[in-house]
Amino acid sequence: MNDEFGTFLKAWMEQGQSMARSFAPQGDLSLSREMMEMWFGNTFNREGLDARTRMLVTLGAMVARGVQGDVLVWTLRHARTAGATHREVAETILQMGMLAGLPAAQSALDLARQVFDEEEKPA
Repeated sequence: MNDEFGTFLKAWMEQGQSMARSFAPQGDLSLSREMMEMWFGNTFNREGLDARTRMLVTLGAMVARGVQGDVLVWTLRHARTAGATHREVAETILQMGMLAGLPAAQSALDLARQVFDEEEKPA
């Protein structure tokens, strides 16, 4: 890793941690698609991954690590807000099932169904 990239990565991590703390002082991590795209899609890597892809990659990593609960629910919601379809979310989870095992994938799919069901409820 060259010095320029190392400096970029360190600044990116510090900024991301600071933003995460400011986004969720009471644990609510609700972000609009535009906000996610601005902060995670355009600010950190203008010519790289868009917010939708970043959230699917994040979701996959979380499933592979066996993350559950509110953190995974927030990530599922953010992936949907960023434009990921139900099928893309499900396929990301199922793909990670090969790495994390079927119980982890099934638990993540159960949480995804809950998030999808919430979307269908009238406000």
